[in-house]
Amino acid sequence: MIETLKTLFNRDLNRLKLEIESFQNESKIWSIDRNISNSAGNLCLHLIGNLNTYIGVQIGKTNYIRNRELEFSNKDIPKEILIAQIEATRQTVNDALILLTEEDLKKEYPILVFEAKTSTEFLLIHLTTHLTYHLGQINYHRRLLDN
Repeated sequence: MIETLKTLFNRDLNRLKLEIESFQNESKIWSIDRNISNSAGNLCLHLIGNLNTYIGVQIGKTNYIRNRELEFSNKDIPKEILIAQIEATRQTVNDALILLTEEDLKKEYPILVFEAKTSTEFLLIHLTTHLTYHLGQINYHRRLLDN
């Protein structure tokens, strides 16, 4: 399961990087339109914050401090910085997952994230689907707004 999780996180963080790199007009990373309330850039920052918090801090014991509000209010961060943050997040996720054993996956995740406690395995699977969900939104935003 750990190898599967590493494969999925690496695949989708690499896709996130590719999506951000693929914007032809860098300013469009921060665009919203009609019913699109969060820009691709803000969704990217949200994913970075989410993974660094729930995997980096809680499993990898990093000193990352999340400011969730800024994930949605920061604007106009250069593409190169977003890409560097994605790469750093990918490394953090890999470094943390390598610390886990299959037995650790069955243990209760150390903090309450949902209404009820979950296993570490459940939370990590949730995080892969959360990443994929927002990755799809970012792809759609790019195709709609970057013209």
